[in-house]
Amino acid sequence: MIDRFFHTEDVNSENNNTPLDPHNIPTHIAIIMDGNGRWAKNKGLPRIAGHREGMKVINKVVEKADELGVKYLTLYAFSTENWKRPKTEVDFLMKLPERFLSKELPKLQKNNVKVRIMGDESLLPSHTVQAVRKAVEETSDNTGLLLNFALNYGSRHELVQMMKKTGEDIASGSINPEDIDEEMVSKRLLSNGLPDPDLLIRTSGEIRLSNFMLWQLAYSEFWFTEVLWPDFKDKDLIEAIHTFQQRKRRYGGV
Repeated sequence: MIDRFFHTEDVNSENNNTPLDPHNIPTHIAIIMDGNGRWAKNKGLPRIAGHREGMKVINKVVEKADELGVKYLTLYAFSTENWKRPKTEVDFLMKLPERFLSKELPKLQKNNVKVRIMGDESLLPSHTVQAVRKAVEETSDNTGLLLNFALNYGSRHELVQMMKKTGEDIASGSINPEDIDEEMVSKRLLSNGLPDPDLLIRTSGEIRLSNFMLWQLAYSEFWFTEVLWPDFKDKDLIEAIHTFQQRKRRYGGV
């Protein structure tokens, strides 16, 4: 079962010129960008060097996804569990959005990319929030690919907050329990306005969701690769989409 959607670097390398069906490009791709620390360790470098290198990959993936016709790209940038990491690493990670957006915002604007953030901003440093909000505001009128950063995001936290708010609304009488359906739940999540991901990509060989979009990924196709995020190339994205195009999505039917 795992072999059906797990791909190694060797498999990816053999499909550098993989042809894609332009009429079957996933509308929404979500990526768990994993392996920065291991990439750095393999090279005898500090973990932050891996995060710095991984940041460079984001721009390339955004450009390629846009070129291929992807409409929504969600990147798992920082989870609610990542606060457990060493303070020096967390502090560096909190500076990355500012560094990335200050450098890449003109290019994102030129390419008509719209930036969005999904997560709990309350615990983020003010400089991180300001940088992201600036990018969101300045790209708000763009109509191209929507780049959604999951920053201080955790799916269980998201679901708990949604349940609390729904309970309050029931108690106040603004909604009835009978009104609750899947559509209402989706609209009350942080991903409101985005279609559910068609394809989830996770790098570095780990085969788990790590508290990422648990509701939204219910019928997504999964693609795992041993390639570490700093080594992720256009050919890997193409191979993931090619594999997606070979799947038959039945949504519980036959």
